[in-house]
Amino acid sequence: MAIQSNHIFINLPVKDLDRSMQFFGDIGFEFNEQMTDKNAACMIVGRNIFVMLLVEDYFKSFTGKELCDSAASTEVIVSITADSRAGVDEIVQNALAAGGSASNDKMDNEFMYGWSFEDIDGHLWEVMYMPENEDEGDDEFYG
Repeated sequence: MAIQSNHIFINLPVKDLDRSMQFFGDIGFEFNEQMTDKNAACMIVGRNIFVMLLVEDYFKSFTGKELCDSAASTEVIVSITADSRAGVDEIVQNALAAGGSASNDKMDNEFMYGWSFEDIDGHLWEVMYMPENEDEGDDEFYG
């Protein structure tokens, strides 16, 4: 039996929680206020997909490892989808306007369109649109 999770929570350390919330709010994301306090903010990415923005000292309480310097190293790339090519562009342009920086050039091939940005803490984000999945639904991803 394959394991299937109902929700995903990605935990990211941030230097300044208020500034990070403003940044992601400017992109267009909303937050679950019930799961937000002075140490953490629950950013809603999708129906069952959340990013927990955790103040660095609070994040450290969950691990015995040192934090990665995201300005110099990469541990993860967070990839999300958009509903259209224009949606990809809008999300990345909003991120750039909110103080993020460009990560990679746009990628455009027959299978997907994507663009990426670096958030204000140096985390990498890929935004993708995959047109071939419009008619097929997401079943191919679930086996």
